[in-house]
Amino acid sequence: MKVSTRGEYGVRAMVALAKHYGEGPVSIATLSTESSVPYSYLEQLISPLKKSGLVTSRRGAAGGYQLSRAPENIGIGEIYRTMEGPIAPMECVSEDLTEQTCPLISGCETRPVWLEVRNSIASTLDSMTLADLIRQGGIGQMPAPDLTSVAG
Repeated sequence: MKVSTRGEYGVRAMVALAKHYGEGPVSIATLSTESSVPYSYLEQLISPLKKSGLVTSRRGAAGGYQLSRAPENIGIGEIYRTMEGPIAPMECVSEDLTEQTCPLISGCETRPVWLEVRNSIASTLDSMTLADLIRQGGIGQMPAPDLTSVAG
């Protein structure tokens, strides 16, 4: 399962907003710069974040966007689902039961592994908040794998 730029950029924009929590609205230009999300794309991403109630906005010269709740009360899973929809590494194990349309579900030998993958992804996303990401401050970076020792 790959997270699209929509999901990645949505989380990045929310982290940028979280860093300004309590300071009042932040302009979309500031968010774009701080999150490294292109301005025009960020304009599109803000709409679902507002519709979901994660973000509020204010018009005018001192306007902009802000989180609707404290960063410790906004889970990454909630943001992910707002941007990407239900977690579904395969349609047969989607969090949205209406998407589980495969005729082989009842006797599928491989479905348990896909359920476990979905549950692991959901658990990880749901266990972290915006506040957690800010506290970690980018320390979650992994070094590139050493491919020189791979037999070829």
